[in-house]
Amino acid sequence: MSFPFSKGITRALATALGVTALLAGAAGCGGSNDSGAKSGDITQQTYEPGSLTVATGQPTYEPWVIDDKPETGKGYEAAVAYAVAEKMGFKKSQVKWTRTNFDQAVAPGAQKDWDMNIQQFSITPERKKSVDFTPSYYNETQAVVVLKSGKYADTTSVNDLKDGMIGAMVGTTSYDFTASKIKKDIKTFNDNAALAQALSSNQIDALVIDTPDAVNMVQTGQVKDAKIIGQLPGSEDKEGMGIVLPKGSPLTQEASKAMDALKKDGTIQKLQEEWLKEYTTDIPKLKN
Repeated sequence: MSFPFSKGITRALATALGVTALLAGAAGCGGSNDSGAKSGDITQQTYEPGSLTVATGQPTYEPWVIDDKPETGKGYEAAVAYAVAEKMGFKKSQVKWTRTNFDQAVAPGAQKDWDMNIQQFSITPERKKSVDFTPSYYNETQAVVVLKSGKYADTTSVNDLKDGMIGAMVGTTSYDFTASKIKKDIKTFNDNAALAQALSSNQIDALVIDTPDAVNMVQTGQVKDAKIIGQLPGSEDKEGMGIVLPKGSPLTQEASKAMDALKKDGTIQKLQEEWLKEYTTDIPKLKN
């Protein structure tokens, strides 16, 4: 009488143990996969998992982006973005481009619908409070653009500009260097297009902008009959330009490691020689 009872208990116990083992195994597998998704595969930690959304300005200008088409990878910033993406493990086909306003991209608390943003953002302590940065990919200088027919066309000294109306884009290092090197009373503009128009229409006597943009502005005729009179002495941005990421982004560490690797292996220098050389050489420095 006792044997059938013992046999039933044994079968029940075996079944229970089997179910417990299966559940434990399933839980173990699920935990491993969750951990991998969180820390193992960077491509799944993006704004749109599986893709890397990179933002830039609207519009973009040479030499940063050629023909306003960052998806081609032509232009210094477009090329840098793709190089960083590749180092992070993204294929070119996984990179998606979008456009943003400059100020909104670094505004505190603003919602970010992108993973990285590249449009000549200088790294500053104030901006670091709102967004993350990679190490710099370029340390620009500032140059002064005037009209060939203007009263400052033959100026070679910063001091000579102090009586003029100087323009710069608001919230930029161009503005900061103008205020520190020339004068504090500066007329500000929201974007480079408005800045160029102001010089063309004689609203200002000169504008200050980073040197590659100054060269492009003159070469492409954004300001007709304009010239660069020189670079501001001591205006090299020691912090440089960095790629912006949302504050606390899970991608910041990997993007920063990628930038460091590209600088170490010479890729950043090669890209600068390819896209920026003609925009930065043979431009004199103004005297103090």
